[in-house]
Amino acid sequence: MDRTDWIEHRRHDGELVGWMRPADDRFVVIDLLGRDITGPVDWLTAEETLDATGIGYLADPYLLRLEDGHDLRVRITEVSTERIRVKKDDFGDMNAPINNYELPFPAPVGLRPLPR
Repeated sequence: MDRTDWIEHRRHDGELVGWMRPADDRFVVIDLLGRDITGPVDWLTAEETLDATGIGYLADPYLLRLEDGHDLRVRITEVSTERIRVKKDDFGDMNAPINNYELPFPAPVGLRPLPR
């Protein structure tokens, strides 16, 4: 994926919260999973959207669609433009086996937030 025209947006403490991709004279907001979260918007709306979105959603549980068609509850453990790593949600059980999955960036459609 070509990210050469993506513009980083960081919080006041320097933490990356996402990107803005130019779309003619507007911008599409992209979250840390590489997903578009808006259509074309103006610069100020793009910044406000990223500030409001933050990074907290990365701590939420997700569902990962496995190759056999089953959904697995997972937690995100690493996000970069190189890869996304998730692990089976073990609910904090220190004795549970660790099941990690490496996904491409941007996140595949098979990784989605757990419905509330």
